[in-house]
Amino acid sequence: MSSSSAKEVLFGLYDDETQLLDAVRAANAQHLEIDNVYTPFPVHGLDPLLGLEESRLHIAGFFYGLTGTSLAFGFMTWVFTRDWPIIFGGKPYFSAPSFIPITFELTVLFACIGMVVTFYTVCGMGPGVKAKTLDDRITDDKFCIAFATSGLSNDDLGKLSNFFTETGASETNTKTL
Repeated sequence: MSSSSAKEVLFGLYDDETQLLDAVRAANAQHLEIDNVYTPFPVHGLDPLLGLEESRLHIAGFFYGLTGTSLAFGFMTWVFTRDWPIIFGGKPYFSAPSFIPITFELTVLFACIGMVVTFYTVCGMGPGVKAKTLDDRITDDKFCIAFATSGLSNDDLGKLSNFFTETGASETNTKTL
């Protein structure tokens, strides 16, 4: 990574989620711009405090499932009416109820694979991508608030450090990503 794209981050570690939520509320009250919040598990009520909108991944999932449904139903219709029209047990060529199991399975398959690929693409994850972690304990038992500090004055850095002290952060560190 070149030095021009490096990002300096000041972060504080908290011991539990209630401290974290109180610290986020305090940061919002002081109009501090939070870069990111990291938690080892989902914290109820954190998204609205950070101003995050609901994910639109389910909309993409609907269209992936619709693609699977259309492909399955269209392919079976073509096979049983045009390519290989054989009457099985007195059923007509086009027997939609017999298409339901395969149509359902392809709908689920397309939706699942499409949503996983979309999620990994949007989040910048994938094979060969090295994860940028601030502290290994964030994935285990610590909660973290991070502030981008590139280009901030010493007064602003002091204000952020005081913020972590006031809100009960157990540890404060700086890291370049």
